[in-house]
Amino acid sequence: MVCGGFACSKNALCALNVVYMLVGLLLIGVAAWAKGLGLVSSIHIIGGVIAVGVFLLLIAVAGLVGSVNHHQVLLFFYMIILGLVFVFQFGISCSCLAINLSKQTDVINASWWVMSNKTRDELERSFDCCGLFNLTTLDQQDYAFCTAICKSRSPTCQMCGEKLLKHSDEALKILGGVGLFFSFTEILGVWLAMRFRNQKDPRANPSAFL
Repeated sequence: MVCGGFACSKNALCALNVVYMLVGLLLIGVAAWAKGLGLVSSIHIIGGVIAVGVFLLLIAVAGLVGSVNHHQVLLFFYMIILGLVFVFQFGISCSCLAINLSKQTDVINASWWVMSNKTRDELERSFDCCGLFNLTTLDQQDYAFCTAICKSRSPTCQMCGEKLLKHSDEALKILGGVGLFFSFTEILGVWLAMRFRNQKDPRANPSAFL
């Protein structure tokens, strides 16, 4: 049987959906890690990435089941929903890449001061840093009362803002790059599902092998 046959299309679609499942888990994992920083959670786009990851994971499972069973209805809805996921994922990925350091700095600065003192202390100890950017009087007071381990090792500690900015920038670049790259493969998934859906299962017509 040639590569354009039923079995080849089925295997290709199954493999593609396994990749989608891995990408969905990757997006959810990286977004959850970024959200777990506490500051990056205020960037609403992170919630959108998690939603896209969940939808991609679910639609990949549906596509895998549909391709294994050659389920016409399931494959039809798979094509429609995967097309919508492509639109949202492409937009969100571009948004992640478009958030520059200045915007991230503003978000981190705004989020830092709405946190409770306990949360800020936990972040300082977790990242072993003190203060945010040490630009204001409040920043300097926060630095003075910092209990991070670095204060006992050195008279100066790295600013928490610098570390948080580095982590948020890394997270956004990973999410944007991975999401943008794999969003184009979803067009392939829609085309492949449409092609596979219109093919006849040779098992239902044994004479096809003759």
